[in-house]
Amino acid sequence: MYFAALLARTEDGWEASDTELDDVETLSDLTDLAREASVDEDTVLVFIEQEDAWFGVIRVDGEEDPRIYISDASAAARSSYGEILLTDELLGREPEAEDSIAALEELVGLDGTEDGEPDHTTDNQTDHDDNDDDGLDADAVPTGPLGDTGILSDLGLPEKELLMLRTDALVEIADALGAAEVLETVR
Repeated sequence: MYFAALLARTEDGWEASDTELDDVETLSDLTDLAREASVDEDTVLVFIEQEDAWFGVIRVDGEEDPRIYISDASAAARSSYGEILLTDELLGREPEAEDSIAALEELVGLDGTEDGEPDHTTDNQTDHDDNDDDGLDADAVPTGPLGDTGILSDLGLPEKELLMLRTDALVEIADALGAAEVLETVR
């Protein structure tokens, strides 16, 4: 089960609203949703939580790029909403490199044979692409926290405390920000 909410900072404190993520397919969509909730381009936080698995915080400050923190990247990778947050940049990958390589291979037919030529692999030969000798998967998502651990430091939640949060994290974050009551109204 998922829970998602927006917390928008205003002159009078924080305003909370629950949000539907059904129409959100990309980080850009999520960022636009946060900016729409912004008052005078103030800070907006988007909370996403998958019960007992992971949580994410996206911070949007005006027109700046969003800042992201995910409590458990490998758990988030198994979630459709988590996949939205796990951008190539956050994972340290070259943007869309995987898609570009696959598209080029398909375009030029790089299967090791010439067009119309049969594949001459014998039973004793193995495809070395299936056996990754170094044991590392370049596309692997790390286990544990990922992203900007200082995302909430200036709002009252130090990095060290953020890294220690596991269950009921959003309640603890809202409490540290002084927004527990307004978050509870949408929970």
